[in-house]
Amino acid sequence: MRVLITGGAGYIGSTVASACLDAGIDPVILDSLVTGRREFAEGRTFYEGDISDGPLIDKIFAENPDIEAVIHCAALIVVPDSVADPIGYYRANVAKSLEFVDHLLRNGRTRMIFSSSASIYRTGDDFTVTEESPLDPQSPYARTKAVCEGMFADVAAGKPIRILSLRYFNPIGADPKMRTGLQLRRPSHALGKMIEAYEERVPFQVTGTDYPTSDGTGIRDYIHVWDLATAHVAALRRFDELGADVINLGTGAGTTVRELAEAFNRVVDRPIELVEAPARPGDVAGAYTRSDRARQLLNWQAQYSIEEGISHSLEWATLRDSRLASD
Repeated sequence: MRVLITGGAGYIGSTVASACLDAGIDPVILDSLVTGRREFAEGRTFYEGDISDGPLIDKIFAENPDIEAVIHCAALIVVPDSVADPIGYYRANVAKSLEFVDHLLRNGRTRMIFSSSASIYRTGDDFTVTEESPLDPQSPYARTKAVCEGMFADVAAGKPIRILSLRYFNPIGADPKMRTGLQLRRPSHALGKMIEAYEERVPFQVTGTDYPTSDGTGIRDYIHVWDLATAHVAALRRFDELGADVINLGTGAGTTVRELAEAFNRVVDRPIELVEAPARPGDVAGAYTRSDRARQLLNWQAQYSIEEGISHSLEWATLRDSRLASD
């Protein structure tokens, strides 16, 4: 099997590509390198360009006619950035995705897996969600994902294409073989900030401490990025037989920021100090999945623990600058 992965030189897309290779699936990478890294595409069939570039998409399929499915990971994903630049986020995530699906239809491609987000959910009192939970995205980034899902549903209802949305919870870790990891030296999510605090020997800022959670800090479902990647392989294998168009990908366990910091301190040799700070623009209390749909339909469930995800993130942080030659 051969698959096209948009955003395949980014953190998640490159890890999905590695999981595909390990499973005997040949990935073809399309990435604009706006946030992706050329190093992550080395040794793989790679096209540099934009998902909205029709002639390029036509060329990819003409040169790789055996592509059987598409995994659409290309997107801008930083919540505070989306608050500051909503036009840029809607253009990159929605308008270009619409153009991309049009190019797929023109080339007769009928299978697409879409990288969606659990940030589109309205959370219940217990912070758990299922695929049937109501949607209530709270940031421009999250709304672009919700808009895309609705847009794709409309397209699939009237055109010969099937689109499966995989709603990601919060990826951590790196490829266990250390082929790829977070490309950013200073990522903005909680674990990235913990690693930064650890390296610089400064306190870690807990942003938001008055949420209605057990300890007042945000709650997330932290899933190892390799578990996330293997779920895509399972979805590719079972695509035609799936009886759903939306599947949550998470561990099924909620972890607060304070609990994540406690797990971090169990892994490192020198604990980080915590200080309280205001919530960031666009941040929400969070959620975790209680659905077993992924297990039932994909025969998949997360295998790695939070501590293993933290350990792999720390290992990648020590290797990043030597693997990524230039910034």
